[in-house]
Amino acid sequence: DSSYIQKLIKEKKILVNQLPVKANYKLTTGDTIILQIPDPEPLDIQPENIPLDILYEDDDILVVNKPKGMVVHPAPGHYSHTLVNAVLYHCGENLSGINGVIRPGIVHRIDMNTTGSLLICKNDKAHQILAEQLKEHSITRKYHAIVHGNLKEDTGTVNAPIGRHPTDRKKMSTKAPNGRHAVTHYRVLERFGNFTYIECQLETGRTHQIRVHMASIGHPLLGDTVYSSGKSPFKTQGQTLHAMTLGIIHPSTGKYLEVSAPLPEYLLFPLHLSHTFPPDLYTIPARSAALPDETRSPAVLPAWYGSVFPGRGYLRSRSAYFFPDVRYQKVSPPPVLPAHIRSPRLPKESGSGKARIP
Repeated sequence: DSSYIQKLIKEKKILVNQLPVKANYKLTTGDTIILQIPDPEPLDIQPENIPLDILYEDDDILVVNKPKGMVVHPAPGHYSHTLVNAVLYHCGENLSGINGVIRPGIVHRIDMNTTGSLLICKNDKAHQILAEQLKEHSITRKYHAIVHGNLKEDTGTVNAPIGRHPTDRKKMSTKAPNGRHAVTHYRVLERFGNFTYIECQLETGRTHQIRVHMASIGHPLLGDTVYSSGKSPFKTQGQTLHAMTLGIIHPSTGKYLEVSAPLPEYLLFPLHLSHTFPPDLYTIPARSAALPDETRSPAVLPAWYGSVFPGRGYLRSRSAYFFPDVRYQKVSPPPVLPAHIRSPRLPKESGSGKARIP
């Protein structure tokens, strides 16, 4: 792993001709290299019994659906209740140690307020193979997001280097000197009012890449408090960004494996109000079909929504964004929006003042 080698160089654990060197040193014929690999440090991060939403698991890898608000690994201000604490409890000692005691098993990261598919490696061999796939940009990573504004084109690519912001060190920027190569491909899934629902596919994996790239073209993510105002008419918490699909070449079988994380409630709710998922096409899992009639009444729609979509949602739209392996059953009659929740696309009945379903 190149990052681990660079770490050893900084710690002067790699010597050339008995002398420490910098990472940009060019080897010549006859150079003698001494590599000192330190013994693994015992883990001092405590396992915590935090429930995991497991999307896939075998002897080599674990793919989890990370919830909003959870930090991936311990860091200043977040030494407990992280995903690593939960994974340590679930996997015990069966985790790769390449990224050290703070990030056991972690191959890649997503932001605290980003949800979705995250890959964990259970052994060093799997970690090395998958880290190489990340380096070669051969891993499929598709995200779903809602951005401000109406994108002019249905598809597009943002090719702009990303580096640390020159004045605000907590932010990344496309204007940073010595920025690293970064490419994001996007396509429009739905347009509604002043917002656009998109899918982004990463070609590279820089910090905050989608958030920075979309903001750089004038379409920041809805709810993003770092690269936008964070204002949202849907009362979202943080950016509306979900790691939907993760595809890898399995480190043991050599076969392509693709895992998808269902859309979370915070993404479904704006789409639900905008009729991106029209009420007449609402569907729910068969296991939740036997709900009392009162749960569909307008007065308690938020409670109904939470009971049917606990932590993840299952809806089907005209564009068929649904999971075919789940059995669906039509809700009849469809839920009606409360009168106090208004969408620009909900006309009023003449004289009644009440919202109706078109």
